[in-house]
Amino acid sequence: MVLNIGPQHPATHGVLRLRIVVDGERIVSAEPIIGYMHRGAEKLFEVRDYRQIIVLANRHDWLSAFSNELGVVLGVEQMLGMEVPERAVWARTALAELNRVLNHLMFLGSYPLELGAITPVFHAFREREELQAVMEEVSGGRMHYMFNRVGGLKEDLPAGWMGRVDKAIANVRKRLPSLERLVVGNEILEARTRGVGVLSRATVEAYGVSGPIARASGLDVDLRRDTPYLAYGELFGDKGPGRVVTRTAGDCLARLEVLLEQVHVSLDLAQACLDRLVQLPQGPINVKLPKVLKVPEGEIYCATENPLGFNGYYLVSRGEKTPWRLKLRSASFNNISVLSEMLPGQLIADMVAILGSMFFVVGDVDK
Repeated sequence: MVLNIGPQHPATHGVLRLRIVVDGERIVSAEPIIGYMHRGAEKLFEVRDYRQIIVLANRHDWLSAFSNELGVVLGVEQMLGMEVPERAVWARTALAELNRVLNHLMFLGSYPLELGAITPVFHAFREREELQAVMEEVSGGRMHYMFNRVGGLKEDLPAGWMGRVDKAIANVRKRLPSLERLVVGNEILEARTRGVGVLSRATVEAYGVSGPIARASGLDVDLRRDTPYLAYGELFGDKGPGRVVTRTAGDCLARLEVLLEQVHVSLDLAQACLDRLVQLPQGPINVKLPKVLKVPEGEIYCATENPLGFNGYYLVSRGEKTPWRLKLRSASFNNISVLSEMLPGQLIADMVAILGSMFFVVGDVDK
């Protein structure tokens, strides 16, 4: 029997359709059908200048807006050979890590919800609101921050903001055990996730899967440590708080555990950035740009470790104020492609558990 799951299924973050062939309760084959949210971002990039592109770039993964902006501005800055002020580097790193925590908390709340547990989402959203407030205060945006600029950040950090972030991080740390107690060791959740949806390391490598999902299958890769950008070289150095979280089981539970632990690591990284920002002298947070910003002729591929995995921009410039080509390599696209390998042989009842544990945003798949 051929069944269509979606395209309006409640257990997905956006509009995804799965066409599955089943024999009784067992899935024989599965085909993810994408494109329902396709907005043609890559063609829209080509008719906008580098300031306007940031608006579009932060929208494809609406849970990781700040991180999406970063890839564009870092690539343009590299092509311009631009040196960004130190305060901007540390502020960007702090905001990127806070954005990572916001992303992970969403999935830590919604994934148990997809398995039938209602309470965790309330805890996750309480912590999200605490951090969302400081992100909104600094940028003026609630989800789409538009705070990055080529050469730094839009404006200086508000007076007293770092103290409020300190307090927010402390509050979230203090209350996280409440969320963890509901999820870690929960026998119902473990029964639904342990040994379910095992993704082998070989399949991860074959499909270009990245981020927490790849690390849960034992692939020890993190661009923040392996090809450092911003302040990550120092943070992931010998004495830094940065560390790469991995598991080897590769099942739904391992993927959830990686997310949980990464929240703690990202809070440590954000705290380290704030401590450094407090020590830095007052100074500029951006570079003054010409009225019309033109990028020299050439090409560059700039990849960042987004909350969901590798986010790469391939920029080709003809020396004009708009890119000749800007190709986006989004994390969720590869992470969803692998479903056709994972779902055959599984029970229909386990399908939602597997789908939810792939931690994707459909806008990021369709871009």
